[in-house]
Amino acid sequence: MSRIPTHTVEDAPEASRPLLQKIAQSSPTGRPLNLHAQMAHSPAVLAGYTSLRAVIAEHGTLEPKVSWALNLAAAVTVGNDYMIGIASRFARVNGWTEAQIAALRTGTTTGDTKIDVLTRVVREAAANSGNVTDVTWKAARQSGWSDAQLAEAFAQLGLTVFTGYFLNYAQTDPDV
Repeated sequence: MSRIPTHTVEDAPEASRPLLQKIAQSSPTGRPLNLHAQMAHSPAVLAGYTSLRAVIAEHGTLEPKVSWALNLAAAVTVGNDYMIGIASRFARVNGWTEAQIAALRTGTTTGDTKIDVLTRVVREAAANSGNVTDVTWKAARQSGWSDAQLAEAFAQLGLTVFTGYFLNYAQTDPDV
């Protein structure tokens, strides 16, 4: 059972309403997902989440296919089925096959060595409070990932950890 109330745009705290309305407008269902509706209970939580998403969308350089691979790899490490479901869905929409999605979930090869190395960095960071071994980092650099891309991968990790931890914390009921 969820620990935090789920809101509609109409009954959310005043400061959350514009953010929740914007989320609802971009939602395929025309309403916020449960995760957004619960985050709205605290305007600070919803603003933090939407701000990080907006900054990544505006300044990010990683292709959506790469971003969703990172999101899925991190979601599995965070251990939230709701987040894994969302990330799997968006990974599929962005060109990952079912076999590759399964590989991203299990940490096995997707057939794209460069992506596999980057998801390894994110998985390791997610599992070790941000720490990544020199061996893993060097492998990513040798595979062609720049320092800027590795830094941006951390932003993707941060968004996934923020979201996944909130979902675990709030015990959000899945709705996708």
